[in-house]
Amino acid sequence: MPDEDEHGGVAVIVALLMVVLLGFTALAVDVGALYSERAQLQNGADASALGIAQKCARNLSDPQCSSSSPLASSFANQNALDGMSNVQSITLDTAIRKVTVRTSARETGGAADSVSLYFARALGITNAEVGARSSAVWGSPKAGRTAFPLAFSICQVKDKIGGTLQLLQDKGKNNNADCLYGPSGAAVEGGFGWLVQDPGVCGGTIDLALSEGGSDPGNNAPGNCSGTLQKWGDEITAGRDVTVLLPIFNTTSGTGNGASYGMVAFAAFKVVGWKFSGDTTLPNTFQNRASTDTGVTAATECRGECRGIIGRFVNYVSLADGYTLGPVDAYGATIVRMTN
Repeated sequence: MPDEDEHGGVAVIVALLMVVLLGFTALAVDVGALYSERAQLQNGADASALGIAQKCARNLSDPQCSSSSPLASSFANQNALDGMSNVQSITLDTAIRKVTVRTSARETGGAADSVSLYFARALGITNAEVGARSSAVWGSPKAGRTAFPLAFSICQVKDKIGGTLQLLQDKGKNNNADCLYGPSGAAVEGGFGWLVQDPGVCGGTIDLALSEGGSDPGNNAPGNCSGTLQKWGDEITAGRDVTVLLPIFNTTSGTGNGASYGMVAFAAFKVVGWKFSGDTTLPNTFQNRASTDTGVTAATECRGECRGIIGRFVNYVSLADGYTLGPVDAYGATIVRMTN
């Protein structure tokens, strides 16, 4: 028969094991809760930083573009499962076009910036601090791949952002006589206005610091861009906007595929139609006249031998990836993205 000492020893071991098991329970449950809270706070900080950066990208005078913007609290609370969080600070530096938002946990009646723990209380730990930080920047694109191998003359864009629909013909035919076009009506003699593309993709990489883009002669749209044009047509037909960033040139030199364009900026162009071949169907032609406000009009329709794209230049804030950013310019295209 076990004596009392043996029973006492077993009781001590059981008690110690219970403490260990309780500790593991605290680790599993409370740490899981902390990770969840941290994820919610990070989502709120990310949304807040992006939201404020987008406001600043559109207009630095917007009241929401400030270190006291109520957007931060709104987005932070919306991303918290209990609807409560704390915005510790908003740091806004318009000189470098950057906003940083710091968030922390918030509980009714709880300690500031911390989350209440449950099982860990048995170990004397009642709460833990939880917070998150996120930064976003904005600027105009200075380098990146175009959505389509087209470039526009600077005079087609200047003072026309937010204006009426335009038909921009690749081969001018006197339609763009005030722009940088030669005697034949083409942007470069012997060239059609397409840009040299990156291998295997629709569009080419443009770096404004190099201030030069190559020319690719040809009459119809490049065959490898059929998928892009089909997608544009599907999106417009479904009632969604198609806005793309395209490069702007202010000089040309050379002829044919030896020509080059002097690139100065990217502009945002809202596409409503195009005609890049002799046929009348997608993907090479799309001229939807269902709406005089957003569709092709009689005045902008591309007919006969015309080859061109129809739309308007717009002020546009994008979350597009893959662009190097610089100071905001006057051509309407601005990009917002997360940063460290």
